[in-house]
Amino acid sequence: MDLGIDGKVALVTAASKGLGLAGAAALAGEGCRVAICARDPERLAAAAATLPGEVLAIPADVTEPGTPASLVEATIERFGRLDILVANAGGPPPARALDVEAGAMRAALQANLLTSISLVQEAVPHLRAAGGGRIALITSIAVKQPIATLAYSNAARTGLWGWAKTAAQDLVADAITLNLVCPGLHATDRVVELGSEGRMGDPTDFGRVVAFLCSAHAGFISGAAISVDGAGTLGLL
Repeated sequence: MDLGIDGKVALVTAASKGLGLAGAAALAGEGCRVAICARDPERLAAAAATLPGEVLAIPADVTEPGTPASLVEATIERFGRLDILVANAGGPPPARALDVEAGAMRAALQANLLTSISLVQEAVPHLRAAGGGRIALITSIAVKQPIATLAYSNAARTGLWGWAKTAAQDLVADAITLNLVCPGLHATDRVVELGSEGRMGDPTDFGRVVAFLCSAHAGFISGAAISVDGAGTLGLL
């Protein structure tokens, strides 16, 4: 299926590996010009070299407060427009709910709530200028079924879901969709670090879901949290 996004410009954050890279690869494979960022310049350059087409690699920590604005600015400077935003950031460390610490919670909220909000706010004026666009926020299946050992992630990502649900309503009249993509277990470094066991998805397949939500065919999907978890959770919503 032709996704209808050949020539579009996409910004994908935290995209030197894992699910971020999978999303960037799927978009690039559909003909998008892609800007990606990550903290490690060497890993970022290696990731960029695997992507087809025109790629802008920006060494940056997306969780730093000023970075979302600079990433959007750099993308516009290079490509002249922005059509697609895929917001991603590394997950916080594990913890059970009664063991959380204030400093670590603030860091989680910055990385997995406020960073995505800032990216959306910076991107929206350019998406409006382009006549519409697509926003996909990579979160976690924890927004539907909290994970007992990931209390920081549960709090930050469900907060983002509440914000995104209402933000989507504010954007629909501008032909801008905003959705969450909620992965379960996938074969990534993050899952290995957490010591997770069980059936794991292929990041490449996850990337294809991201690309579809960013496609011309997904114009009436907005305000949704799409589970990509291989039937790994039991929630009905």
